[in-house]
Amino acid sequence: MANSFIYKNKSFSIGSTVNVTYKFKEGQKEHKQIFKGILMKIKGSTPYTKMFTLRKVSNSGIGVERIIPLASPFLDDIKLVKKSSYTKAKANFIRGLSQQELRHKLYRTKK
Repeated sequence: MANSFIYKNKSFSIGSTVNVTYKFKEGQKEHKQIFKGILMKIKGSTPYTKMFTLRKVSNSGIGVERIIPLASPFLDDIKLVKKSSYTKAKANFIRGLSQQELRHKLYRTKK
């Protein structure tokens, strides 16, 4: 499916909030950084070419997007924080929304 992917037997779909733990080296030290954001889009067809885009709004109100390859050796873990009821293939519309509008569109329960 184009609107979800599986990582270590866990399924993630578009619109869900996830925590991504990413490793990087700084000199001789290795650090881990957590990036918490909303899963905006997934591209690529094979597990080796698959990439996903996360978006978060920083404390200063600036939106930050990060593209992460699924087959990256620096990707440590992905954890699901909140599951979304969104069913479309891409969530590019979230770029112009406030936090309240975003919660209403992505996490409302369908009747």
